[in-house]
Amino acid sequence: MVTERRVVITGVGAVTPIGIGKDALWKGLQEARSGVSLVDDVIDLTDIATKIGGYIKAFDPLQFIEKKRARRLGRATQLGFAATKLALEDSKLDLSKENRDRFGVIIGTGIGNIEVLLETHATLLQRGPSRVSPFFVPMFMPNALPGEISIEWGLRGANFGTVSACASSNHAIGEAADAIRYGYADLMVTGGAEAAMTRLTFAGFDQMGAVSRRNDQPQKASRPFDKDRDGFVMGEGAGILVLETFAHAQARGAHIYAELLGMGMSADAGHIVAPDENGDGGRRAMEMSLQRSNLRPDEVDYINAHGTSTPLGDISETCAIKSLFGAHAKKLAVSSTKSQMGHLLGGAAAVEAIATLMAFEMGILPPTINLEKPDPECDLDYVPNEARPAQVRVALSNSFGFGGHNSCVAFRKV
Repeated sequence: MVTERRVVITGVGAVTPIGIGKDALWKGLQEARSGVSLVDDVIDLTDIATKIGGYIKAFDPLQFIEKKRARRLGRATQLGFAATKLALEDSKLDLSKENRDRFGVIIGTGIGNIEVLLETHATLLQRGPSRVSPFFVPMFMPNALPGEISIEWGLRGANFGTVSACASSNHAIGEAADAIRYGYADLMVTGGAEAAMTRLTFAGFDQMGAVSRRNDQPQKASRPFDKDRDGFVMGEGAGILVLETFAHAQARGAHIYAELLGMGMSADAGHIVAPDENGDGGRRAMEMSLQRSNLRPDEVDYINAHGTSTPLGDISETCAIKSLFGAHAKKLAVSSTKSQMGHLLGGAAAVEAIATLMAFEMGILPPTINLEKPDPECDLDYVPNEARPAQVRVALSNSFGFGGHNSCVAFRKV
């Protein structure tokens, strides 16, 4: 018989459009500040309708990575490497005293280092195959980041990547927690990273009609649950969490942010990009998360919503919450931090998990900014426009991805 072990979070690191490092992220969330701006100065969007995004203009990889090595890493890997360094420093682990055969890495991404593919393909066409870099494949592959983390810190346990669009890093976090829970590992580095802001991806999302075109008001463009929302805003970033057994964390006197209880997963099995209009897939993912965590719906205080600012998605998620929680849905606080950072795609769930931990750590709920005209079909408490003091004991973090992938992670205050 397998004895399940308790899993806790003891370190976090974030690289986001509103701040680099957990303190900067939390400050940005408390200040209800937007990290969205015009990005046509860094990306050629001349003939593309949308020109806004959550680009991290302040990020300097050389603050975290040696110059020669940084040149061999794609941008998503650079962001995730930096977030990992911050998370491990935050955990105060002394890796020299640990059995790193039992320490693993699972990281999510939606696309990987797509700019490496595009730049290398241009080189192939213009200069021929002899000019293609020998580093192309290891730079581009979606599993580059977990591999680089393993090499840098000597983590020799389970090591792989998850790819499920915007649910990728929630799936990574859930799988990492289960690796600890069921005895495959004692500590896991997990989360997600994405840096897909290229001319091609902007064109693709714009042609789908999925992204906001509110170019005249970039900081107001991401507006989940607002009646005037017109699509999501693409962003980039990375979030990394250090997970370990409760017993191990206690023994070394680690600071514990929260306990990670369980993850729920489901598939819409419907449309490749449109969510189920009644939110059935999202409801089932949340329900499974509660069941695996031995929680009742009325024990949940806060939900960090997927909340992308798309017309269909926000209604679908609202329906899912109301369907599962019933009368308790009106007592819940629900907010979307995508309103401040944009949608970080494969990195979104990890950064949002860290934002959720803020509710436990700081006693403050991150807000949904730009909620000026509430949509009548979105009628829950979305913590509008200002951070709110609150005592939170149980919280969920939702992430739903193209392909109909749904995921939900449950946390509890220790």
